[in-house]
Amino acid sequence: MLICFELTEQVFMHRTIWPRWQCIVNIYNLLSQDDIMLPNRICSQYTRALREPSNTILGSQFVRDPPESTQRYTSWANNLAHDDLNVQIYTSHGPTIIMPTWFCHRLVFDRVGGFVEGAKGTPEDLIFFYKHLDLSGRIVRVDECLLVYQYHPNAATFSVDEATIWKLRLERLQRHLCKWTSFTIWNAGKQGRKFYNSLTGDNRRKVVALCDVNAKLIGGRYVPYCAKTRTTGRPVPIIHFKDAQPPLVVCVKMDMTDGVFESNLNSLNLVEGVDYVMFG
Repeated sequence: MLICFELTEQVFMHRTIWPRWQCIVNIYNLLSQDDIMLPNRICSQYTRALREPSNTILGSQFVRDPPESTQRYTSWANNLAHDDLNVQIYTSHGPTIIMPTWFCHRLVFDRVGGFVEGAKGTPEDLIFFYKHLDLSGRIVRVDECLLVYQYHPNAATFSVDEATIWKLRLERLQRHLCKWTSFTIWNAGKQGRKFYNSLTGDNRRKVVALCDVNAKLIGGRYVPYCAKTRTTGRPVPIIHFKDAQPPLVVCVKMDMTDGVFESNLNSLNLVEGVDYVMFG
């Protein structure tokens, strides 16, 4: 269950006008019933919100309970560069700030239209997040630990259907791909091929190559096969990642290779959101 507190000027014991927000304090502070909001959360996020425009969702860093749970995800969410909060939006991690830390002006909710009241398993946070960005919304993180994020196997997040999240991510990314005339897919393995086969026909025709580090794959070709029609598609060459020409869609999960993948990506001196997007 999501708990949403609407804060007014009475909460702060005085009438405060937010110059950039153009109204008396009227904000939403989100919290899951399973999580623990730390005492300085409202003060820290409110102070930061004074410096941001009203179309901003503020998040924060958090700690997990138990501490060893979802370590990769926690590290990513707490340490993602600020410039990437509005860019690295297509990964399987979901929103770049976790929903239980969201702190925003009521206007954000009014513009988006609130959360989607779907069946169990609906990724309401991701749907809201994407709609917010579609409306030129901004994402900001306060670099303080302001929440204890509880982990348990029956949490609502684990009821979300993976296929539904894939579809949402893919639909959003394909809108971005409309701006590109050609691109390369980084990953000639299972995930890269799944991504290729999930693309629309127009976007598949834009794929010039798959790239990888696997010597057994490099120099070969990926030949798509449709079991339904028993037909093969256009062969796609597989090249070394150093020979790939941007832009790229990177279908590789981060923090899984002891830094090897990240080092390879950094060696190309590319700009995320311009030369490549992450879809791992």
